[in-house]
Amino acid sequence: MPLYPVRALERAMKISEVITRAISGKINWIQAAEILGMSDRQLRRWRGNWAKYGYNGLFDRRTQRPSPKRVPLADVEKVLRLYREKYFDLNVKHFVEKLHAEEHISLSYRWIPGLDQYQDLIVIFDDATSEVYDVQLVDEESTVTVMAALKRVVETRGLFCSLYSDRGSHMAWTPKAGGPVDRQKPTQIARALDQLGIELILAYSPQARGRCERIFGTWQGRLPQEFRLRGITEVEAANEFLRKDWIPMHDASFSLEAEQTGTAFLPYTGTELEKIFSYENRCLQIPQQTFRFSLARCPVLVCEHLDGTISLHYGPHRLGHYDSQGQLLPIPHLKTGQAAAHRALRSSPINDPGAKSFRAAGLRVTQERKKDQKRKKGAA
Repeated sequence: MPLYPVRALERAMKISEVITRAISGKINWIQAAEILGMSDRQLRRWRGNWAKYGYNGLFDRRTQRPSPKRVPLADVEKVLRLYREKYFDLNVKHFVEKLHAEEHISLSYRWIPGLDQYQDLIVIFDDATSEVYDVQLVDEESTVTVMAALKRVVETRGLFCSLYSDRGSHMAWTPKAGGPVDRQKPTQIARALDQLGIELILAYSPQARGRCERIFGTWQGRLPQEFRLRGITEVEAANEFLRKDWIPMHDASFSLEAEQTGTAFLPYTGTELEKIFSYENRCLQIPQQTFRFSLARCPVLVCEHLDGTISLHYGPHRLGHYDSQGQLLPIPHLKTGQAAAHRALRSSPINDPGAKSFRAAGLRVTQERKKDQKRKKGAA
């Protein structure tokens, strides 16, 4: 069989998968055409080629050329068969782990040549101009790593209007595979964006993420070579190169000038980014506070931060700061209401609004009682 570049192989696999789903009745042919981003007439031609020539009929002959990164067709078919028949309910990360551990198949992308481990590349860029705002190599794309990237963008650039992303499990919760997202159950990232007033737009098809796919395709053909030329073999050195050199190189070659002057970013003037970009809904023992004798029945917020530490909050008060194991840590900047050296102090009406209200109500009751007594004495 003739050899084709990786993109041609991926496109042929996708067309084959969609046609197979349509033939099996899982989707109709109109839906299949929409998924592939082509007309129903063009899809009928591809279906005819597939029926006549088999898998080889799904390749565009214009792209025929040997590829140094080609994967044997037998391995590709084996991976697809394993996913359809054995690992159909696994997510991508879990599926890759099974391929490596149990099937002894190592088909993945190494960004750093010579490094015997795989990394995920997280990129945040402008969809209109392709200007890159943040890029980082991480062990795995997850809630923590994506939150860290978004936090860096907000700190360095400011607040933006919307974030366009795929429907990964860390971005949105989808009850049924291929179905709509449940907006009533936001993920930690969706919750953080909502707190900042940033709209989360989710893509429902690969074509909707075309610009992102093209950027990754370009980087896969350039970035490993840049690492090799500079002798970069470690993730830390690679990330330093990405921040200092690669972003300016990319923007100079591939970014476009905006049609309008100015920026859509707004500076973030708040002080709660650490609190916003954290995990919520954890339970810990609250230490004794200086501003209130008891916090019984008071709703508190538990935040797990990106560095692994945990903090407790009640309104504007930080109640405590903990390490990843739940051990209490000293709070560097002590404010009203924060725990201090575990001292048990009684509530003060000066610091406690609830105590103020209770005291004021008690004074009004006492004054009314005295007035009633005076009226009774006058009547007697």
